[in-house]
Amino acid sequence: MVRFSGLRTAGGRLRHGWRPVLEATVAATVAWLLATRLLGHPQPFFAPAAALIVLGQARGQRIRRAVEVVLGVAAGVLVADLVVQALGPGSTWTVFTVILLTVLLAVAFGATGVTLVQAAVSALYLVVVAPPDGSLVPFRFVDALVGGAVALAASLLVDARHPLAPLVAEVRRTFDELAGLLGGIADALDDRDEPAAVAALRQARGMDARVDGLRDGVLAAGEALRLNVRRRRHIGRLRSVDESIRQIDYAVRNVRVLARAGVTLSRLHAPAPPELGAALRSLAEAVRQAGAALAADLNGQEEETADQHATRADESALAAVHTAGQLFGSTQTLPLAMIIGQVRATAIDLLRGVNPEDDAAVLARVDDALGLPPV
Repeated sequence: MVRFSGLRTAGGRLRHGWRPVLEATVAATVAWLLATRLLGHPQPFFAPAAALIVLGQARGQRIRRAVEVVLGVAAGVLVADLVVQALGPGSTWTVFTVILLTVLLAVAFGATGVTLVQAAVSALYLVVVAPPDGSLVPFRFVDALVGGAVALAASLLVDARHPLAPLVAEVRRTFDELAGLLGGIADALDDRDEPAAVAALRQARGMDARVDGLRDGVLAAGEALRLNVRRRRHIGRLRSVDESIRQIDYAVRNVRVLARAGVTLSRLHAPAPPELGAALRSLAEAVRQAGAALAADLNGQEEETADQHATRADESALAAVHTAGQLFGSTQTLPLAMIIGQVRATAIDLLRGVNPEDDAAVLARVDDALGLPPV
């Protein structure tokens, strides 16, 4: 059974990860062919290596990494050539000096880990495997340039038709998971199910990864649009999502505090009031509609569609706050009061995320729904 479970896990990973594998394989092979057949380089090691290194980076960082790989190779080749000319190839002192000078040079210029490692590896390769001579030095630099260019071209082709599609999918996954989390907390409180409440808290603690995924998705979409000249006009759509992510991050933190209070409330003898579950489910619907609004905006749908989802998110968020506000009273417990406070805070962050109006106006509307007197 364990063996079959492992095979199923491996099969699932292949189903979800075959595209990057194919992308990397094809790009490295094309880089090799270009360097050997088109440019006639005798040992184009750095062409496929550079392609694999660049494609190994997360989307959104590949342009920068391609530049870093090329600069790293150039620095390593330069240092290796000078040291070998001075000390000769293959000796221990040559290897020591090449590594020391290459790393010092990379650090002095503020190189990141990728550039530093690539520079050192390039220099070592030339010293240990293929000692440089005057005719081969330019080849290494050009090979790295070919590999980086092929990797960027592969990234462009993958995202050419729908550069924003991965980000849209990430938005939907994030908001759907957050909405499902709120629904799970509501169910746990209705059923006084402490294990379910603990499981919801565990899920809430993992939501930070979803927010990070959104940030990476924005970077990747921006890179894809910058590489695609025809679609650069869509970059403006990313700004609204980029501004919303901060509020979504706050909302995720609020829900995590809410889930923690839900665990405490599920342990009390007195059952949670049914209105609390209704408030949480209204808040979950607000989250879904907020995600739909952002996805519609990114997809370039009619502005009316995004506005409709934003309006529904607004109505559901205020309904959640209003319902939770009815639970204020002298007999409320501390966990219940904390949950009510987090419902309010989450609603505020959602409203700011889907409709970035004046902060004072958002607070006034939320507190009015809560039944608090105007300030």
